[in-house]
Amino acid sequence: MTSPNSKVYLFIHVITCVKNKEPLLTKPVRTVLFAHIKKHAAENGINVLSVNGTEDHMHAVLQMMPTQNLAQIMKSIRTDSASWINEGNFIKSAFDWEEGYAALSVSPSSVKQVLEYIEKQEEHHKTKTLDSELEVFQKIQI
Repeated sequence: MTSPNSKVYLFIHVITCVKNKEPLLTKPVRTVLFAHIKKHAAENGINVLSVNGTEDHMHAVLQMMPTQNLAQIMKSIRTDSASWINEGNFIKSAFDWEEGYAALSVSPSSVKQVLEYIEKQEEHHKTKTLDSELEVFQKIQI
């Protein structure tokens, strides 16, 4: 158990893609979707520091508590957001996320840099594809 005096710094950078990487998340949809995700997360005790993305994927930085489980957090965010998009008829076709997602731990000293990277997603993806971005993360070795 974590005592009230404990200081826990668990930061996770997650990336999740639209099913089949379809470019369904237009700018207006992303604007309302990301606001909804932050609201849903806050209502469920999930601390989303930042969320942003492009037409085919989303990045977020989560600050997790020791009692939280990443798989449960991602299931909550992804299930709720897909249902919300579909029920609100924000796009013409049925919406869903890819089955998997990427998750990377972030050092407290690097959180600011990752938040800046996420805020500049549209600019970043003018020159880099999602696949090339994911390849870089897969090549990270310790």
